[in-house]
Amino acid sequence: MNRSDYRKIAKKHRVTMKDVKRDMQEAIDITYENPTFHARCVYSVGEKPTIDEFVDHCARRVGQNKE
Repeated sequence: MNRSDYRKIAKKHRVTMKDVKRDMQEAIDITYENPTFHARCVYSVGEKPTIDEFVDHCARRVGQNKE
């Protein structure tokens, strides 16, 4: 996901890009307090994925389902 994607989401919801990223990270943080099997399948360098790691994982999964 690049800056323009975040910008579009922020504009659509009338918030800042900082708000979008904060809310996305908050959702990831909450999920990883008690992760499900599927949540643990997301590759991450640390204990929980970053926003970019999570978005990359989702993009790959969507690409696999199109085949």
